[in-house]
Amino acid sequence: MSWPAEPVTVRVPATSANLGPGFDAFGLALTLYDLVEARITSGGLAIEVSGAGEEFVTAGEGHLVVRAMRAAFSALGGQPPGIGLRCVNAIPQGFGLGSSAGAIVAGLAAARALWPGGADAAGRSLSDQGLLRLATEMEGHPDNVAACQAGGLTIAWTIDAVPRVARLDPVLALNPVLCIPDVPVPTEHARQALPPTVPHGDAAANSARAALLVAALTTDPALLLDATEDFLHQRYRAAAMPASADLVGRLRAAGVPAVVSGAGPAVLGLTAAGSTPGADVVASVAAAAGPAWEVLPLTVDRQGAVIL
Repeated sequence: MSWPAEPVTVRVPATSANLGPGFDAFGLALTLYDLVEARITSGGLAIEVSGAGEEFVTAGEGHLVVRAMRAAFSALGGQPPGIGLRCVNAIPQGFGLGSSAGAIVAGLAAARALWPGGADAAGRSLSDQGLLRLATEMEGHPDNVAACQAGGLTIAWTIDAVPRVARLDPVLALNPVLCIPDVPVPTEHARQALPPTVPHGDAAANSARAALLVAALTTDPALLLDATEDFLHQRYRAAAMPASADLVGRLRAAGVPAVVSGAGPAVLGLTAAGSTPGADVVASVAAAAGPAWEVLPLTVDRQGAVIL
């Protein structure tokens, strides 16, 4: 097998899942990126990491990007003699911004791009659907990986354990604003706060809001404040991240459609010119909230994972 001599560089966006009522289904890609450069070497494993996640540089085969590359190579039919990896990370880790999804999608996409000829002698290749399935298996749910792979707004679901995704283009006026606190919250802690059941009335109300959210994000952003009201998860997680719950409440009181990003503790404000208060209001409210919040005005990433 003739492996390529040149490296590949993959850019993957941060993602915000749930967006309020779209629990474990909706995802939005954001213009905040990790870059992964991968190459085939004559042997061994070499990893360089700068930015977020530098402490995991010694993880070796346990590094999430490496694990994803190994999974893709196995699906394609074989492992390379060695891997060299350089990661430049801007996606904060442990804040509900899809950092693990980004690492997984980057590793899978890099391995697919490095596979000789795109397919082996048996015709084995890794389609976009195959990549999504591997990514979902590694991540445990498809919402973040779908948005990371496809960009834009995604709605993910599974049929017989096979992930599916519908990709939509949000209105051009949509400008997400991230508010990132100092301290992360592990996703497993946030999930442990969820009850095994919810009242039927809450489920019905949440279904209406999720449907309205699709219309708000793709057609009429003036509906965003009502559309982002959640009945399934945020209230139950509030005790685990009181500062985030407080900021969401303050922003919504100021008219900003605000939600907890994924499992938190980052907060996402969905602003749209002419329809909602802007990033300046988000920054002002965050500054008055007490703890130090880093406020990042962003836009929607509409490409998803790309080979640069």
